[in-house]
Amino acid sequence: MTYDSPQLEVEAILAQKNLLPLFQPIVDIKHARIVAHEALIRGPVESKLHSPIALFNAASLFGLNLEMEYAAREAIFNEYGRTDQSHLLFVNFSPDCLLVSNSHLSFGLAQLARSGLQASNIVIEITESSTIRDYAALKEAVIRFKAQGFKIALDDLGEGTSGLRLWSELSPDYVKIDKHFIANIHHDPIKMEFVRGIQKIALESNTLTIAEGVETKEELAVIKDLKVDFAQGFLLGRPFPKFQHILTEEVNMLLSKNLVRLFADQHNASAKQATVIGMTSYQIAAFPEMTNEEVYHWFNRENTLNSIPVVNHKGKPLGLISRYDTIDRFARRYQKELHGKKSCTTFMDINCLIVQKDMTILALSEMILEADPKYLLNGFIIVDGERYVGMGSGHALLREVTTMQIHAARYANPLTLLPGNVPINAHIDKLLERRIPFVACYCDLDHFKPFNDAYGYRRGDEVIQFVGRLLSSMVNSDLDFVGHIGGDDFVLIFQTERWEAVCHDILDTVAKVMPDFYDLKDVQLGGIRIEDRLGNEHFYPFGSLSIGAVRAHPEAFASHHEVAGAMSNAKKQAKKTIGNSLFIERRKLSAMAQTLDMNAPVTIK
Repeated sequence: MTYDSPQLEVEAILAQKNLLPLFQPIVDIKHARIVAHEALIRGPVESKLHSPIALFNAASLFGLNLEMEYAAREAIFNEYGRTDQSHLLFVNFSPDCLLVSNSHLSFGLAQLARSGLQASNIVIEITESSTIRDYAALKEAVIRFKAQGFKIALDDLGEGTSGLRLWSELSPDYVKIDKHFIANIHHDPIKMEFVRGIQKIALESNTLTIAEGVETKEELAVIKDLKVDFAQGFLLGRPFPKFQHILTEEVNMLLSKNLVRLFADQHNASAKQATVIGMTSYQIAAFPEMTNEEVYHWFNRENTLNSIPVVNHKGKPLGLISRYDTIDRFARRYQKELHGKKSCTTFMDINCLIVQKDMTILALSEMILEADPKYLLNGFIIVDGERYVGMGSGHALLREVTTMQIHAARYANPLTLLPGNVPINAHIDKLLERRIPFVACYCDLDHFKPFNDAYGYRRGDEVIQFVGRLLSSMVNSDLDFVGHIGGDDFVLIFQTERWEAVCHDILDTVAKVMPDFYDLKDVQLGGIRIEDRLGNEHFYPFGSLSIGAVRAHPEAFASHHEVAGAMSNAKKQAKKTIGNSLFIERRKLSAMAQTLDMNAPVTIK
């Protein structure tokens, strides 16, 4: 049916109660089960007002937004009342709706009772669909609803401007992290740090977190690692007129996996998280009452000072005074007489760099590289909130960055820059400690020494670097670890299930590409001829790769030493086969591990 105007259509929808409630599951990540549903509403099918945004915008345009919210709740509660109410129901409420005084449209226990529901069934999800004009009144309303037995949730935390204030004012039971911060979180360290910060606040305030908009298994893996409590999104279940009670097999598998992500392990997270507070030096600050002449004498007394911060009596930084600018100005004719008695704020730099004490050193260094060089010379002010903490210098920043680089390089192979023995062993021990099954592979180039002898170490280095790049490009960079022991020996630590297929892909690529590293005459021969010390000539075919793989169940190994021994034995078995080969060792396991591994194939290529 068509209507002459949008207003008539809105009024008809209300009169006919022509609304479609949908329900999207909310999943407990830790226990892999559906614990609640969010109620959503749609307008009539094939209507321009089918989408909730169009529906409520039209209702608001004609002053019927409260009536539409009331009608939506009625449809939702009626449908929910037909179920066993075994799961909580999250229902969206605008702040205006919670504060409405009209008894006909106000929400309360009476509206629930008509559908046979109780307050304990409902989570009031407060949205920022309208400007909050009276925080005190909203807080009072929330206290009243809590006293009646309702739970409170904040929707889309991070999207609006008042989310954190609402969290502080209302003390909700749940906060829902806006989907913007979940989308592609596995590729965005800033989003990851935002969610990590929200999770930290939530733990301290006894609030449960819900990640919205989870659409990929990579996003789910990250929020699982960050210990977010619940998740909601298309990956877990789409909005549907009926309630979903069981997770799909795929989601069950993803949630039951216990994985160690490499985002925080392989890339030296401790260095990435080092903050500027560690390089702070306290510098006595000037107050606005101090004169330019007093500051000038201060610089003359203390030759090591490059700059002096200026703060008010509450400790808030106002600016920074540079030694060079002060002495240069006072060296000019009449400047001391004209400006000596004036406040030191006259010539201070109000655009100085002010950074929070918890800013990472890497973030600060990137900021300064893109900013005015004066910040390296004059230094920067470090604050806690708005309160002055101390000063940081360009010299101290460079020292910290250099130290971090040296620390990172200490445990990396200088040729491939891949992690060396120390991080390899640490990663294996962490997997064993957390009782996570994995596959450890020892990769060794065949006939590499003859190649090195024939063509020289420079050509040999090119082959080693190629293998390092190949291994890194073939594995799952979020979960699988690539290490370089030294020389032509590499280690792969797999958590992904398709590790065997990846190994075969690596071997196929080596077979195709390796001849490109040989001279044309040797390519035509199919290898190289080399004389040994006694003058005997030997023929060596093209280089190949031998991979020895060990299925490492924590029940079978106590430490990285045992895993390394098993890998070495598997590699020796692989090298018995001519050409590119993969050998999978079956180690004697406990009864439980044998059950898990009983169908493991032993393949040699």
